[in-house]
Amino acid sequence: MIIRPRRLRRNPVIREMVRETSLSVKDFIAPLFVKYGKGRKEPIPSMPGQFHFSVDTVVKEAEELWSSGIPSILLFGVPEYKDSTGSSSWAEDGIVQRAVSEIKNHLPDMVVITDVCLCEYTDHGHCGIIKNGDVDNDSTLELLAIQAVSHAKAGADFVAPSDMMDGRVSSIRNALENGNFTGTGILSYAVKYASAFYGPFREAADSAPGFGDRRGYQMDPANALEALREAELDIEEGADIIMVKPALPYLDIVRNVREISLIPVAAYNVSGEYAMVKAADMKGWIDGKKVMMEMLISIKRAGADLILTYFAKEAALELG
Repeated sequence: MIIRPRRLRRNPVIREMVRETSLSVKDFIAPLFVKYGKGRKEPIPSMPGQFHFSVDTVVKEAEELWSSGIPSILLFGVPEYKDSTGSSSWAEDGIVQRAVSEIKNHLPDMVVITDVCLCEYTDHGHCGIIKNGDVDNDSTLELLAIQAVSHAKAGADFVAPSDMMDGRVSSIRNALENGNFTGTGILSYAVKYASAFYGPFREAADSAPGFGDRRGYQMDPANALEALREAELDIEEGADIIMVKPALPYLDIVRNVREISLIPVAAYNVSGEYAMVKAADMKGWIDGKKVMMEMLISIKRAGADLILTYFAKEAALELG
């Protein structure tokens, strides 16, 4: 007798009935870049289809995303000025703070998440305070906590620390509790690798380090067990959701983290992953839409509950 698994692939209806993994627009978090000005929607050259928005236009973009069924956005700020401490990152009228307030005024039910880090705001481009030529962990924690509270005051639903300082989730959680922002969640970049896939983002956010690199605080791509330790620490410190970044080169890590976590797991389909698909599609080497959907389903299949992706709006159209 021949065993015939093909019987379950015979037509689209059967295939859909037995499909093991499903993808929904509710799984997506759309990253957006916001800067000062008015009426701005400026293309990001290395990320076709992505833009720098001013506050007024980012509200319109958020409305379009909401209308397409996407429930959440992640905001990155591009400031007017930078200094050694990244002080503009916690200004009451800072670019992210203003964007959060306006989006929540127009879309109170949209889940607004804010990136918490200093790299976009420091003149040296590193994610923390520099002392003796290195990023000082503990003095950075206080500033990250101040930044996170300022985002919560503006109305952020979640803050997302991406700096990879030790103890930052605990520091932010305590600051939020002490500030009576007990309902503000933390989506932690718990497992963030020192990856070459961040190049287009660093152009978009103007956040490349001015000297050295970030391997002293972001994770070694060769390490897997360390990822579990980082995830467990952030859960213990009070994270509500943990993230693996990047997604595609680390699908094994997404699966490993999913198996040990009792809280939701997100994965970040990062700028380099997005840009490669866009470039190959523009050359006619691949079918970009089909590759996009295959990539996203692979991330979900690996175990991600949520996917941060620049493809969110396009994928929503494909999903109908």
